[in-house]
Amino acid sequence: MILPVYTYNHPVLKQKTAAIDDMTDELNTLIDSMFETMYNANGIGLAGNQVGKGLALTVIDISDADDEDGVDGPLTLINPVIEAFSDEEEEFEEGCLSLPDLRDVVIRPEAIQVRFLDRHMKEHVREVGGLLARVMQHEIDHLNGIYFFERLSPIRRTLSSGKLKKIAKGLVETEYPLFRE
Repeated sequence: MILPVYTYNHPVLKQKTAAIDDMTDELNTLIDSMFETMYNANGIGLAGNQVGKGLALTVIDISDADDEDGVDGPLTLINPVIEAFSDEEEEFEEGCLSLPDLRDVVIRPEAIQVRFLDRHMKEHVREVGGLLARVMQHEIDHLNGIYFFERLSPIRRTLSSGKLKKIAKGLVETEYPLFRE
């Protein structure tokens, strides 16, 4: 089922999400719905709170967006934690389904080590780089109540304020459903 995406200024997006203790049928259905929602919106990552669920859960699929060898297909990350960051950083333009029409260049560590559970509740520790590292950082930020624009310089944040106000007022149109109160 395609879920509506929550947008900028909704309180659920600023709250730290809750850890997940066990897999349930309801959680499995939510994961499937999150993938369906992400694909419908042409996204490559989606966090639980972006669909109104305050759970430490994100889905990612960069298989169509990345030309690196060895990229897995769809990934489910439950309770993800970044344990280490590389010293090397890179600039890359980011966007967000919760911030339609807002894109900007964000500087992030080039590689990370992340610990997470998959949808079978099996623990993984992975070192990843490139686009996958960037998407994981972006989505894990969501789970901690952080928007990508909060990582911009003060001047870039100021330049984004007009678009943020339009998003907060619901004055943006998307080809995917948005949560409207």
